[in-house]
Amino acid sequence: MATTRNRIAHKNFRLKAAKIKFAKRLMQAGFETKTIERGLDEVIAEYKRNRITRDANERFVRSGIEVRDVYGKLS
Repeated sequence: MATTRNRIAHKNFRLKAAKIKFAKRLMQAGFETKTIERGLDEVIAEYKRNRITRDANERFVRSGIEVRDVYGKLS
């Protein structure tokens, strides 16, 4: 039994051929489906990186640590 995570959904999209062709060449993907899959993977990975960075920044700010310029004021 396939899980929702691995289920393949057949969708119809109207996309610009030039964009797909360019992305296909950039990603070195043999097929349009692979190009779109890789693009979606990149978007998801970027979201996860941004979330991790945001969470780390929030923890840093909440820690109350003081950051000071050890070289003096920069002009």
